[in-house]
Amino acid sequence: MNPPWKPHFKAAIEIAFIIFLFYSNLLMGEFTASAGRGKSLAAALTDIFTIKTCSIALITSVFGHLAFDVLRKNPKAEVSN
Repeated sequence: MNPPWKPHFKAAIEIAFIIFLFYSNLLMGEFTASAGRGKSLAAALTDIFTIKTCSIALITSVFGHLAFDVLRKNPKAEVSN
């Protein structure tokens, strides 16, 4: 028997992982050739951690979790070739 908090814990872990991927992608984008050389890690972190990016990360990660949850519960919804 699963504890009642387990589905919420799994959802929180999945959402946190999606947020981690979002911010790691933004951080990698800060160090591309077009962003300029000599940028420090602290400057890049202050550029990417804003209220706007945080709200985008939270909203899209919840949508991503819901989409994967639907696919997980309904395997017939998979894309076929």
